[in-house]
Parts: sequence; structure tokens; C-alpha cells
Amino acid sequence: MAITALTRRGRIVAGVCLVGTVMAFVVGGRSLNAVVIPGIVALVAAYVQVDRIKPPGVRRSGLADGFVGESHDVRLEFHGDSPGLPVEHSFVARVTDRLDDGLISPDEPVRTAVGDGAATYRVHYTDRGGQGFGPVDVTATDVLGLFEKRLVVDDRDRVTVYPECHSVPAWFRRGLYADEALGESRQREEFDRLREYARGDALRDIHWPATAKHDDLVVKEFAAETEHRRVSVAGGTGKARASAAADVLASASASVSLALLDDGIPVELSLPAGEVDVRPGPRGRRVVLELAARTGTGTVSGPESADVRIEADTVDAEISVDGVTVGFDDLKSNAGRTATTGGDDSPSSSVDTKRSESVDTERPGSVDTERSESERLVAGSAPPDADAPASVTDDDGGGGESR
Repeated sequence: MAITALTRRGRIVAGVCLVGTVMAFVVGGRSLNAVVIPGIVALVAAYVQVDRIKPPGVRRSGLADGFVGESHDVRLEFHGDSPGLPVEHSFVARVTDRLDDGLISPDEPVRTAVGDGAATYRVHYTDRGGQGFGPVDVTATDVLGLFEKRLVVDDRDRVTVYPECHSVPAWFRRGLYADEALGESRQREEFDRLREYARGDALRDIHWPATAKHDDLVVKEFAAETEHRRVSVAGGTGKARASAAADVLASASASVSLALLDDGIPVELSLPAGEVDVRPGPRGRRVVLELAARTGTGTVSGPESADVRIEADTVDAEISVDGVTVGFDDLKSNAGRTATTGGDDSPSSSVDTKRSESVDTERPGSVDTERSESERLVAGSAPPDADAPASVTDDDGGGGESR
């Protein structure tokens, strides 16, 4: 229940009025006229102004799923009893949005005029997983700052924070599948199916009759283009049970899986939180990232049969392929060196800009602008800095299924 109380300034004014009243009885009524009556009038007016304030509604904008280390501007917009209606009485307030432990914002409340403006603050993503916003604490004050009323607006939102992703050197990726599996096959004799257009598809593959019916670009896919080998990745933390081990596992498994998807290779990923079977494309990447974001410590069944086996501890992860084991930190540093020297292992430097995360297909000739780092990673573009969380360009529009 909201309670109206005196502020520090209000207590001082009330104290002065009390002293003035005592002095009026001792030395005469001038103190009463000069100090007490104006003070009492101010206190009464302030109380009436604050006491009639009702909790407003609030809507957040600027929320977005992203990666550990990112920052986003969140805007709190206030409204009346329902969205679209104005706040009945505008008031000055200090606003604080309660955040989960994996989110950090400035310690100081945001001062704003509720009903006349919005409150904006910057939030930093520090831990992966599902992170919550809300409820919102609103401390309303009168124009003189004599009374305050603490209100709680029970409005909540959630975002998914993905683990850090790093480049994986090409020599490691290409050792997991046949050379001829990289890229698109030139054998086009046998038609396989129709699918939505994805950036990079040849214009000659557009199926115009189906496009006319569906009002969206549809392309033909041939059997030879869908016969790429599927790579299975299984990860766990062994005996390690600290949350830091799960973070290392999530980063390593997501980095390897996204690198394979970038090369056009379907992936089966098994982690303690579940299993997914995905094809290259933005939807497949998002499925992988969401599984990695929520995974914890533990083991998976039958990891020996996987093409890639990952075991993580609190410091590093061991990645085993065909009896050969390499540290994840070594892979990251190798990818950074080759990218710096411009060798064959350097990741693609193509950079796309701004595309809505909700859009999985793109018409030919469209131009991307101002994309955020997280949008580039989810959509499949390489970042400009090879040392930053990265992956190379792909956009096949494929999806994935969770099991």
C-alpha cells in the first residue's frame, strides 16, 4: 500500500512551524503570521498534491535479446489506466527499474516528470540466460519536495542474454566435414523442394509462380544442395558444478556450432539443457543461442558418438575430435592471430548493417543499415573486429527443432 510521508525538507519545514508556534505563545503572534501560517499552507498543499497521485501504467521500449557484454538504452513510458490514455495528474518522481542480478544499471534513480516525459536509462548485460526487468519503483514528490509517495508499478519484461561467441579457425571447422560439403553444390539436376528466399540465393533460383501465389519470394532448392553432412556436437561440464563452468561450456558450444552453421553445415547440438537439430540460417542460429543461454552444468547421454565433444571447467573447455583434443582458449587465440595476419584462416570480413531480428528472409536488392552487434551475430554476419564475439556471413533461412 502506498504511504504518503514527509521528506527531509518537509520535516524541516514542519519543525520550523512547530518552533514558530511555540515562539508565538512566548513572545507574540508575529512569528505565527510570518512563519507558521505560510509553512502550514505549503505543507497542506503539498500533501493534497501527492496524496491524490495514483500508480501509473508503464511500458518499456528498447528491450532486445543480446550477448554478454552488450549495453542497451531502455525507455520507460508512462500512461494512465490503460495504454494510450494519459496520466491523470502529472507529477515529479524518481524512477528505479528493478533488475535481475545479470543486469546492471546506474545506481542513481532517474528523475522525470511522469505524464510529461519518459525515463531513460542504460542497462549492461553481464550474465547469460533469461533476465528480468521490473517491477518499477516510482517515488512521487510535490513541486516543493515536502512530501513523497512510494508507488510500485508491477510491470515485468524479460530478455534472453546469449553467451559470448568467438571466431573458430577455418582449419578446425573444415576438419569436421568433407571439403566438397563447403558451399553450395553445382549439381542441380534433381529438384528437392521450395523454400523462402534468403540473402545470397541466386536470382535464377526464384520460383516465380510460387512467388506470385504467396506474395513472398520463393526459391527452388535442389537435392544436391541438401546433402551436406550433419555434424553432431555434445558438451558437458563433467564433475564441475560451478556456474562458471556452464558459462565456459555455453560459449564454446555456441561458438563451434555457429561457425559450422556459417559454413552451411547442419548441426546437432546436445547440452545438459536439451538437444536441438538445426539447419543453417538465422532461425537455426537463434535456436542454438537460446539453448546455450539456458544450459547449466551436467553431462549428456552418449557423448562418445558425437563428432565434436566438449568438456568444460571453470577456466577452459577441451574440444575433442577424432581423438585429438584442443583447448578452446587456444582456438580463440589462433583465430585472432590468423585474422590479424590476414591468412587463409581469417574469418570473413563482410559486415551487414541493421536488420530486424524478426525478419528471417530478405528480398534481393535490399540494403542493411545500422545493425547492432547482437543482430549481426544472430543473423550470421561477421563482426569487424575478429577479437570480438564473431561469426561469418550466412543466411539460408533454415530453422531448427528442439527435442
